[in-house]
Amino acid sequence: MFGAALGSAARRAGIDPDAEQTTGHMVWQVIGGWRGVMESVLPLLIFIVTYTTTNHLVLSLGLSVGIAAVFTIVRLVMKSPPVAAFSGLFAAVIAAGLPLFTGRAEDQFVVGFITNIVYGSAFLISALVRWPIIGLVVGFLVGEGVAWRQDARKCRTFTWLSVAWAALFLLRLGLQLPFYYSGDVATLGTVKLVMGIPLFASLLAVTWLVTRRLYPRREQR
Repeated sequence: MFGAALGSAARRAGIDPDAEQTTGHMVWQVIGGWRGVMESVLPLLIFIVTYTTTNHLVLSLGLSVGIAAVFTIVRLVMKSPPVAAFSGLFAAVIAAGLPLFTGRAEDQFVVGFITNIVYGSAFLISALVRWPIIGLVVGFLVGEGVAWRQDARKCRTFTWLSVAWAALFLLRLGLQLPFYYSGDVATLGTVKLVMGIPLFASLLAVTWLVTRRLYPRREQR
């Protein structure tokens, strides 16, 4: 059931091995195109620039949440599902809550730290117990279920891909925490942006290309 849910979520996100699309198009679709990039980058960028130039925490958080609210309205106008429309705004509000409570601007990044810990641990544990998350997603995307576990090559590949995803999330955490503890908001935010969409898109492309090599017949249909 877990694997089927992951596979279904991947298809809704645009990862469909049956679709005739290039790797670049698939990655672009998953990250949401230009709108997805702007939704991911602008709220944090506005927070960093505003706080760095004004040192005003409430203003910086307000502008960050405000731009997230604008994107939510745009999504609702474009008939996006309510859950998808409000998810970004909800995340922005949650991220802004802690620094408002503590008065420490760097606490705006705590939610991201928790996310990296959860995802990094999940991918790593799944690889260690030989039920790699990438394998579960791909298996149910291609209609194979968990039969790939009987293929040593596929199992090994999915395990290492899951380790790579775990490394991405944990590397983000490891590189950002020193700047968090030093209170360097500008550098912390910059590192988060650099290690956000660019690395995510790159690893997604690698995962897609490697996985497609395991199922060459599906490409020829």
